[in-house]
Amino acid sequence: MGWYERWAQWSERHRFLMDLGWTVLAALVLIPGMLTMSSTSFSPGYDLRAGVIASLLVLAPLPWCRTRPFASAVAVFVASMVQLWVLDVDLVAADLLVLVSIYCITVYGTRRAYLTCAALGVVGAVAFGLAVNLSVHSVVVVIPTLALLAASFAFGLVRRSRRAMLLAMRDRTLRLEIERDQQAQIATAAERSRIAREMHDIVAHSLSVIIAQADGGRYAATADPAAAQRSLGTIAETGRAALADMRRLLGVLRDDQPAPTTPLGLVAPDDVPRAPAGTRPRGAGSGAAGSGAAHVGVVAAGTPPDAADHGAPPGGGTTPASGAAPLRPQPDAADIGQLVEQARDSGMRVSWARVGVERRLPPGVGLTLYRVCQEALTNVRKHAGPRPAVTVLVRWGEEEVELRVEDDGRGLAADGSPSPDEPAPAPGYGLLGMRERAEMFGGTLTAGPRRGGGFSVRFVVPIPRAAARVPAVTEPVAVDAEQAAVDAGQPAADADADAAAAQPAAVEAEPPADAPRPEEDGPAPAAADRSGAPGPASAERTEHTELTEHTEHDEEHPDRTDLHDTRGAR
Repeated sequence: MGWYERWAQWSERHRFLMDLGWTVLAALVLIPGMLTMSSTSFSPGYDLRAGVIASLLVLAPLPWCRTRPFASAVAVFVASMVQLWVLDVDLVAADLLVLVSIYCITVYGTRRAYLTCAALGVVGAVAFGLAVNLSVHSVVVVIPTLALLAASFAFGLVRRSRRAMLLAMRDRTLRLEIERDQQAQIATAAERSRIAREMHDIVAHSLSVIIAQADGGRYAATADPAAAQRSLGTIAETGRAALADMRRLLGVLRDDQPAPTTPLGLVAPDDVPRAPAGTRPRGAGSGAAGSGAAHVGVVAAGTPPDAADHGAPPGGGTTPASGAAPLRPQPDAADIGQLVEQARDSGMRVSWARVGVERRLPPGVGLTLYRVCQEALTNVRKHAGPRPAVTVLVRWGEEEVELRVEDDGRGLAADGSPSPDEPAPAPGYGLLGMRERAEMFGGTLTAGPRRGGGFSVRFVVPIPRAAARVPAVTEPVAVDAEQAAVDAGQPAADADADAAAAQPAAVEAEPPADAPRPEEDGPAPAAADRSGAPGPASAERTEHTELTEHTEHDEEHPDRTDLHDTRGAR
């Protein structure tokens, strides 16, 4: 900003002082000049004292020409009339300042004010012409006077329009700054809400697992020391995983180390180092450890199902206490199976099924599906009572994916009210966070008690068109034989025979009697029918199946069969 801009700003802020200074300067120049002039310089009979008084009367209102433009202009007009008709002074040098008054009222006054003063200026010019020469030749005086007034008025209009434009631009700039600040506040609030949801999911889930493992390890310390050691190992690994998730989440708030982000502000999976995957023996969680002992194992939440396929180093390294926690890619729908395994390791009886062909979802949608499942399992662990049977169903359709998490626990829905000895639970933010996640991607979430006890959470989110056409795996995923038969109109018996011939290693297992059935609350929703859900002919068999077999045939190795055991820990 140059000196002229600074001077203009200071002048605008101190209008009265500036105008008072200019008025005093004009008085110091004009009045002494009149006093030093000889009487012969004026017309015969000219009263010099009256001329000085007339000049002072014209100069007096000018300090308010910008702060009170209308009052100042009217006062100057009255002083001019007094000069002409009372003091009988035809012309003084201060009369030129009438043009300044006209200019100021045009620039700083209202429209009605400057139009009124323009009319008064015309009247004053005519009166001046008549006072100077009461003859036909007075028109020679009136026309130049009107021309000077018109020029002053025109300059005032130009300045007024420019000033209005500058004020409009300044106002627009101010509004844009306010809007920018509001957008920044909205973005900050949204980011704060996102971080709060992530922290709630991470901390609540990890702490519930740690508490369950700690209780199980305490009871198993005397009966089965090995189980207690495994519980401590699970606690340590869960704590490390939660620490890594928290550091990744809060890393976006640091200014010194900005992390590459996705459109949702999450750490980009392809640009960060992979986290070492925790390892555990597959049979570690199958045995019981005394009365009420928790089944233990080490699986970090959010770790990909096959750590080697995701670039994690074998052996499952750990993070030193003094070092930085490793960054990992955000979990997605493919990690729900690992989440179920972790829930089983904490002592829950969980059965899960995956129907349809899995798609590769965008990072935000996949993370939302994972977090909703995580929060639902956390709520089961906290509210469903002892040893609930849980069913997790992921149904993939052509246009949407459905997640159902149901349990048969007692909860508040079955008891009707909390125990009198226990304080009323405070309202949580889990369901609110799940609904916010669902609304963010155009999905719907339905949560409530089930008939006969238990709780059900149903989450449906649309699949983007681009993602719906890209399978999540390169190998063809085998669809349930009964489902394929129902879709093709083939009898279920023939489908069973075909399945037995195509899958010689098939295993069947009966679920526990108290296991919840995903479809017992009513008919399947329309979204599930479109996505290829089991039809009526095979619904009962699917409902009673706790072990879901996923067989993937490799074209290069036709004899290869991968069976994913989904039986819950007992």
